[in-house]
Amino acid sequence: MSPHPRFTRALALAATLALPATAQAEEITVFAAASLKTALDEIAAGWSAETGHSAVISYGSSGTLAKQIQSGAPADLFLSAATNWMDVLEEDALIDPASRADILGNRLVLVAHGASAPVEIGAGFDLAERLGEGKLAMGLLDSVPAGQYGKEALTSLGIWEAVEPKVAQVENVRAALALVASGEAPYGIVYASDAVAGDAAGDDVTVVGAFPEDSHKPIVYPAAVTATAKPEAKAFLEVLGTEAADAVFAAQGFTVPK
Repeated sequence: MSPHPRFTRALALAATLALPATAQAEEITVFAAASLKTALDEIAAGWSAETGHSAVISYGSSGTLAKQIQSGAPADLFLSAATNWMDVLEEDALIDPASRADILGNRLVLVAHGASAPVEIGAGFDLAERLGEGKLAMGLLDSVPAGQYGKEALTSLGIWEAVEPKVAQVENVRAALALVASGEAPYGIVYASDAVAGDAAGDDVTVVGAFPEDSHKPIVYPAAVTATAKPEAKAFLEVLGTEAADAVFAAQGFTVPK
């Protein structure tokens, strides 16, 4: 029987930490979905303290980052908030497919500015009426996974046509959260993890409901090193599958595969 993937990752991490102290410190470049920022910054800081290596992390929408890699951006590791953008890079032979792993999941939630009562999100939900003259903050529908999941959910619930004229598209999911926190939009669609981060930052945002999981495709975060990655990138990817990293991700509202 082959070892469990997490056991394999733990062994790889142990090997990494056992490197001689004289090993040269390396810097890797990580392209990561904006929703990962709070958790990934914490994990990267711990990895740097343990190994002496460092991770320079560029956050943005998964689609924008994937297109930058296609254009030759020097990334060592890519963490996407949707499988489709990782599929694109794999088809273009720009990632190492053997390193690819689905590391996280998430939930799609509706957030409101200020203190708001919970709502029941289901077929025919009166979101357009609740918005009134206000806007619904969402990630870009053509490149931001949270925006794509959101449109899929609203369509599934039969309310997309009513809501579409009221949508304010922004460059990534954290920007959607910020729009609601500032009061520029009364409601927004973000991930559960973004709401946790916003709460920790003191944002004036309330989660008022979660979208039914069957209203959109499963939210999956794949990760892979690029075809030109430094060896340390694979070591950092292994760290993301450890129990310590799992605990950080879970505390930030992500779901961790068993």
